Amino acid sequence: MSSDPESPPPDASGLYQAALTHLARFATTEVGLRRVLTRRVDRWALTQTDRDAVGPMIAAVREAIEEVIGRLRETGALSDTAFAESRAKNLVRGGQSNRAVQARLIAKGVTPDVARAASVSDAETELAAALVLVRKRRIGPYRATEEAGEAAHSKELGVLARAGFGRDIAKQALSLSRDEAEVRIFNLRR
Repeated sequence: MSSDPESPPPDASGLYQAALTHLARFATTEVGLRRVLTRRVDRWALTQTDRDAVGPMIAAVREAIEEVIGRLRETGALSDTAFAESRAKNLVRGGQSNRAVQARLIAKGVTPDVARAASVSDAETELAAALVLVRKRRIGPYRATEEAGEAAHSKELGVLARAGFGRDIAKQALSLSRDEAEVRIFNLRR
């Protein structure tokens, strides 16, 4: 994009190419792609010297952005559902709770319904995700020292609760043996 003060506004063709370039590098949602393209238009608008002429052009360019997003959605290159399913799987494998996964997906612009559908809600997967976090934080069966006092246990439950795991899952994750935890984590990653 040119920084020439007299450059023409971005057109649908240029926005489509910019969208394809972005999608080739990053997984994103419709909301995320709309933000990227809108920032591109805003950067163009800031370089223009005739501010009065820019307003009507921006309205037309914003319509072009919606057309580009619609075209990409129709071809399957842009899918909030596919994005949500992929991101949810990666977040769970990284030790995120079902609640945390849904919150992160919604923050990325995925609708709450799609976020709920994409996040895994079975207890086995939730337990395995909790075990990934337990291993990362070196608590429960991964504790370096054997101080298993009530205060340490409460502190560890708090770690899991703040991460969005329910009390039953947290207690189960902290009470498993290291070998059993490793097996469950391995099965999650398959």
